[in-house]
Parts: sequence; structure tokens; C-alpha cells
Amino acid sequence: MEQTEATSASVEETSQKEFDSLIQSLPKIPNWARGHSYKYEGFWYWEDVLRPILSCKKHFRAQDSDIILSSFPKCGTTWLKAIVAIPDFSNMPAPRLFAAHSPVLSLGDEVTNSGYCLISSWHFVNKLRSLGSDTTSFCEAFDSFCGEEDIYGPFWDHILGHWRMSLVVPKSVLFLTYEQISEQPNHYVKKIAEFLGCPFSTVEEDEEVVNGVVKMCSFNHLSQLEVNKSGVTKLGHDNRLFFRRGEIGDSNNLLTSEMINKMDQIAQKKFSPYGLKM
Repeated sequence: MEQTEATSASVEETSQKEFDSLIQSLPKIPNWARGHSYKYEGFWYWEDVLRPILSCKKHFRAQDSDIILSSFPKCGTTWLKAIVAIPDFSNMPAPRLFAAHSPVLSLGDEVTNSGYCLISSWHFVNKLRSLGSDTTSFCEAFDSFCGEEDIYGPFWDHILGHWRMSLVVPKSVLFLTYEQISEQPNHYVKKIAEFLGCPFSTVEEDEEVVNGVVKMCSFNHLSQLEVNKSGVTKLGHDNRLFFRRGEIGDSNNLLTSEMINKMDQIAQKKFSPYGLKM
């Protein structure tokens, strides 16, 4: 027992030294949300986020039945759900469901309008700050976002990675946008079910099971659940902060016409060579 504990401690110490050495070699910049971010394999991460990502890359073993929902933060999914929070993947029953924001772990994607994503992230980060601390101006957040220095970004490269993968292996990657699901929820609930290999039966459709799923998964329903109205996460954040508006078109409230044009130009430059229209 003592030998096993000593071995585990030695491995942990070695991993920490390797990580510390890596961190010191990476490009580092101040981050508008908090602290500093580090550039690893073309994307920006906080130090406390990068370590579990590297651990996942090293130890995670994917299975053919795994379902991975990957999205840029504040694009319709909850805040970071670290895969490493689960101590032993091998004991999870199939199909295993994971969610991640990291582009290097992505096998599927849900994306949204870049302006909405930026605004939602800005509101979210400012709410997370402790009372009395200074908030970040929207212009500062905008410059970081368009300067391709945002956490988990560049946003456009993050999205492109999933889009291109969906073209290469369409049977394994379902690429969706927040706008698509919002405008045609029933259609995309059925499409997701088919993609996962569990389509609705004719009887289920006749009995309006699809409508029931859409209603239970709606923003209004989820935001009113007691578990999402009270309590805190493992990181000490109020659960209620993860729900803001859930509406399309919010970007017009803060983005000027010049800002919108700048984002559109970046999106056009990044996406058009690959046939992606957002």
C-alpha cells in the first residue's frame, strides 16, 4: 500500500514538473476575463483549464459509442464540464455522454452567432466577478475576441475545426447552430435522435413525444427548475448565472454597426474558403 501511494505521488510530481515546464514555454497574455491565458496548439487557455485538457489528451480513451457535445463557451451549452472530473471513464456504461469546450477534444459541435456568443460571455464573466470588483468594458472584450485572443479561441478557428470534421466524417459528426435549433426545435430534436441511433417511432410522434421533449428542454423550463435557480457549482458559482436570456438577436443591443461589420468580415474571410455560412 505504501509503495503504491509513493508511486502515485512520484507520477503526480513528474506530471506537475512537465506541466510547469510546458507553461513556461507557451505564449502568455493578460486575459480580459481573469488572469492570464496561454496559447497551446493555436488556442488560448487559462492555466487551470489547460492542465485537465492535457490530462485528457494523455489518458482519455474514446469508445465508438461515446457521445461528445463540443461547443465554444456560451454557445448554448452550460459552462465548462471537464471530462477529468470523472475519475474512471472505463466504468461508465455506454453510451457515455461528455461535454467540453476544448477544440482538441471535439467530436461534435453546437455553435451560434459570434456576436451573441461574445455578449453572452461578457455578461457571464462580469456576473462571476465578486461584488465590488471592477467589471470589464464591452469594448475590451470585443477587441480581445476579434483579436483572436479569447479563451478557447480564436472563435472562428474553433468552429472551423468542427465544421471541417463534419464534412470528412458526416456520420460521426453532427454540426448544428443555435439559430437552427431555436427556429426549428422539433425538426432538430428528431434529427439529433436519428443521429444518435434512437429515432422517434411513428407512435411516439403521433403522441407528441417530440413536443414534450422540446418543451422540457426549452430555456423557460430549464431556467425555472429549482436545481438551476439555487445552489452553486463545484467552482462556487451560482447555478442561476448559467441562464440569461436564451434569445436570438441580443447582439444588436450592444454591437455597433462598425462592430458587426468587423465580425462579418472576419467570418467571411475565415469561413468562405470552406463553404461555411453563419
